[in-house]
Amino acid sequence: MVKCQENIAFSGKRKMEQTETGFQSEKPVLNITGDKVALGPIERHMIPDFVRWENDFAVTIMSGDPLRPLSRAQMEERFARASKEEDPRFVEFAIYERASLRCIGTTGLRHINKTNRNAEFGIMIGEKDCWGKGYGTETTILILDYAFSVLGLHNVLLTTSGYNERAIRAYTRAGFRFVGRQREALRLADQVYDIVYMDCLATEFRSPLRRVVELP
Repeated sequence: MVKCQENIAFSGKRKMEQTETGFQSEKPVLNITGDKVALGPIERHMIPDFVRWENDFAVTIMSGDPLRPLSRAQMEERFARASKEEDPRFVEFAIYERASLRCIGTTGLRHINKTNRNAEFGIMIGEKDCWGKGYGTETTILILDYAFSVLGLHNVLLTTSGYNERAIRAYTRAGFRFVGRQREALRLADQVYDIVYMDCLATEFRSPLRRVVELP
């Protein structure tokens, strides 16, 4: 009897994996397209990638996420909660490498305030073989264009760790400017680091790419 139940569970798991593989083989929906990357909706079949990235401390130490284990069940719970509770103060995209159309990370805006026309930017490139190729810079440009030309925002803020020099260079190339530092506000083991604040204004932003939306 127990053996039969195990077979049923295995069969169900196999069917779910086959379904996920089927979704992965489909051409993804793309909302915004750049030269190197494209942005589209977050989908359930991406959960295994998210779990892998969140458990790779070499990735999360750069993205600012906590250095602690995260199970697939926890990630699925997060996904289910986010899918049910649409929050107008938050928008998130999957980042695709255009050449392969594989999902390589996530990006978005949070704390969107339509009254004061501001928001906070975030990004994570989870696939480490995609680091240093300009994908982060282009993604940042696309999100800034989306924030200013689609959402009508005026100021976009970001914070990053003082040791993340590669990210700071990418943000600067995309149009962010240095605002200030919260000194020695981040501790990792026995080391302390500054938190860097940067922002970009709509009046200062100039995109080298095609606009994310061609207005009529």
